[in-house]
Amino acid sequence: MNLSKDTYIIKSNKLANYLTLFISTGTIFCCALPALLVSLGAGAALSSLISIFPQLVMLSTYKIPIFIGAFIMLIVSGIMQYFTRLMPCPSNKSQAAACTQARKVSIFIYFLSVGIFLVGLLFALIIPFFMKV
Repeated sequence: MNLSKDTYIIKSNKLANYLTLFISTGTIFCCALPALLVSLGAGAALSSLISIFPQLVMLSTYKIPIFIGAFIMLIVSGIMQYFTRLMPCPSNKSQAAACTQARKVSIFIYFLSVGIFLVGLLFALIIPFFMKV
């Protein structure tokens, strides 16, 4: 299987976007969801959620490495988005339409990941920092 350089970059860009979305969603589960439930006064819901999924406690213990990993993945994915934004699409009409659609979906997934990361960062690190003062 001989892939051209452009095809390899596009496939790795797609993988990076999905990994970024996965890791950013992990920041929501480890840190933002418990903080949101407690801030809304749903501590009982949080305790029942932890009793069903005790792994949430382990995830929240390692929240700094999770956020660092998510940030690195966002940077890598953003760099890949930047370098693939001007790559040519195929001349075939159907393939060109699929290429354009894939780029739009890729940009959407990237910015969705950034939004999820920022919400998790806000609830897990920024708000608790200002609550200590």
